[in-house]
Amino acid sequence: MPITLLALAISAFAIGTTEFVIMGILPDVARDLSVSLPAAGLLVSGYAFGVAVGAPLLAVLTNKLRRKLALQLLMGIFIIGNVLCAIAPGYNMLMVARVVTSFTHGSFFGIGSVVAASLVAPDKRASAIAMMFTGLTLANVLGVPFGTFIGQEFGWRTTFWIVAAMGVLSLAGLSALVPNRQDSAGARLGQEVRVLAEPAAWVALMMTVVGFGSVFVVFTYIAPILVDVTGFSPSAVSLVLVLFGFGLTIGNTIGGKLADRALMPSLMGILALMAVIMVAFAFTSHYKLAAVATIFVWGIAAFATVPPLQMRVVEKAKHAPNLASTLNIGAFNLGNALGAWLGGSVLSHGYALDTLPYVAAVVAVAALLLTAYASWMDRRESNGAASFSAEAS
Repeated sequence: MPITLLALAISAFAIGTTEFVIMGILPDVARDLSVSLPAAGLLVSGYAFGVAVGAPLLAVLTNKLRRKLALQLLMGIFIIGNVLCAIAPGYNMLMVARVVTSFTHGSFFGIGSVVAASLVAPDKRASAIAMMFTGLTLANVLGVPFGTFIGQEFGWRTTFWIVAAMGVLSLAGLSALVPNRQDSAGARLGQEVRVLAEPAAWVALMMTVVGFGSVFVVFTYIAPILVDVTGFSPSAVSLVLVLFGFGLTIGNTIGGKLADRALMPSLMGILALMAVIMVAFAFTSHYKLAAVATIFVWGIAAFATVPPLQMRVVEKAKHAPNLASTLNIGAFNLGNALGAWLGGSVLSHGYALDTLPYVAAVVAVAALLLTAYASWMDRRESNGAASFSAEAS
């Protein structure tokens, strides 16, 4: 694979760490800022909504820039946002800082996905995207557990200082490894915006929202689940998150290969598996060894959805890949936000933590049904095109 993918993966590692580390330090943030756990959980939703809003906005603002310059500017904003998180004096300021940080997320992964796909042959594009997202999965293997440990031992603000330093390293990697090509981040703005009129593209985006939303119903509250339901000590949570991160890394690679072979059938199979895993976790979360095993398998299934969901949008909006790809990153995070909100709402209504896996299973089934509908749309479109061709001949 081209070395440029390494620069993108390094940046993905930094972004993934700041996105997901909040789950590991959520109880510490809640205690330090004197807010409830569901209120602290809204920091996940705030970040995710910021991605959803900031993705199309920054995609438009960076549309005429060279891709390398656009990626460098986005990483600069990322660094500033994490410094603001580290110095935030209270909950409201921390929420604002998280949103500022999140604004770069969608556009970076959107532009980065297009760059990654452009570097390889057409039949390797999903795997190239998966390679970039390996940085995101490794963030869960190394960055999140390490950041959780640092937050628990030295305070959660220290975690954000370290993430800001990682952003500086990422910026250096982008400057050194991404070629300074004579191109822009996208096609003409009018052509890019026309993707919003494509029904198939909207269905693909909804598949991402619902499919990945099921993950965050539970993952947002994974730390309190492991402590209060499973019985792990707070320090052991980091080790379990490492195993989850390994599962994500494996799943990301598997998902890329499956998407290159049979995108829609693979996606439906993965979503069905996620629903089954969540039902199982409702029971296994009460037993340490069983919970750890379930979380590992869940990690594999969760990130096996990422390459096919990203490729689905790129395929359905091939004439406007930059904006569509960026919007899909926003869709991932909108799913994160809705999943976190749904989980928090269930807890706020008095339900126990071990009910969240059931809710996640229902959301996964909804994503499966939506994907089946999209597959039916594909077959109808294909049959219609075949009939038109026969009549024309």
